[in-house]
Amino acid sequence: MELFFYCHPHSYTMILSLAILFISKGASGATFTFVNKCDYTVWPGILSSAGSPKLESTGFQLTKSTSRSFQAPTGWSGRFWGRTGCNFDGSNRGSCATGDCGSGTIECNGAGATPPATLAEFTLGSGSADFYDVSLVDGYNLPMIVEGSGGSGTCASTGCVKDLNRNCPAELRVEGGQACKSACGAFGTPEYCCNGDYGSPATCKPSLYSQMFKNACPLSYSYAYDDATSTFTCTGADYTITFCPPLPSLKSSRDSPPTTAGITTDGSGSGPIEQAELATTEWLANLATGDSTRIYPCLTLSYTVILGLSLILSFLLL
Repeated sequence: MELFFYCHPHSYTMILSLAILFISKGASGATFTFVNKCDYTVWPGILSSAGSPKLESTGFQLTKSTSRSFQAPTGWSGRFWGRTGCNFDGSNRGSCATGDCGSGTIECNGAGATPPATLAEFTLGSGSADFYDVSLVDGYNLPMIVEGSGGSGTCASTGCVKDLNRNCPAELRVEGGQACKSACGAFGTPEYCCNGDYGSPATCKPSLYSQMFKNACPLSYSYAYDDATSTFTCTGADYTITFCPPLPSLKSSRDSPPTTAGITTDGSGSGPIEQAELATTEWLANLATGDSTRIYPCLTLSYTVILGLSLILSFLLL
């Protein structure tokens, strides 16, 4: 019994680290980092969904080889995209050749992208999994990938790394070849737009055009009902949105091993918080086999602390 209640001094650090981890992950939401690896300037646009607060910016300039990060609260949902060929004056007034949001300024101010545009879409969980995807349903204007870090679950990278503008069919190509329309955007008919008599998964099927997008970018949404292979989940992660990522930089989710929270494949993530996460994972596994109190007796207290914090935070978030 004495062994059961004894906690090594390092265990108290572990308990505190777990508490800090839970509070920071649960209360702060996620950090989104935008990275521009294109050979040109990109002007990202940000649109929060109805009911979600605006982030620090709704549109900004991102020059070559630079990055910028934003914090989003739990439960936030919205979309990101990259605008190209923009011309803004000293007062930040102007427009863009692709992905323009029609606001007349560098800030989109609640307006979305004018198709065609490659979109990254997110819904952050509130104590549950985040959902995210990269969509070509509104067409394509530049390569983009989404990568999660520091989360638990499959947390697969997704996106479209190929330059679809080079092989865009003439009937989908915008003037100047800077973007590629979707079939819905080009023709506007129900069978391509999945509306009217084609407004269900049973009646709206992939077209030759959407299949072309899918073959080039198998992890991206290619048409409205392409959910099965295009929606991804992760819990407690931060996300990096990269424009024009280098090739090859995107693996199929089938090739990506599940990620343990805080443990990265390059051997990093060995700080006290990451060690606490790993220890908790091991303890839960031992709990299932009946060995938990023998191997990690003090983690019983850790689990109790985290469970209590979980209940308190869940109540506060209601």
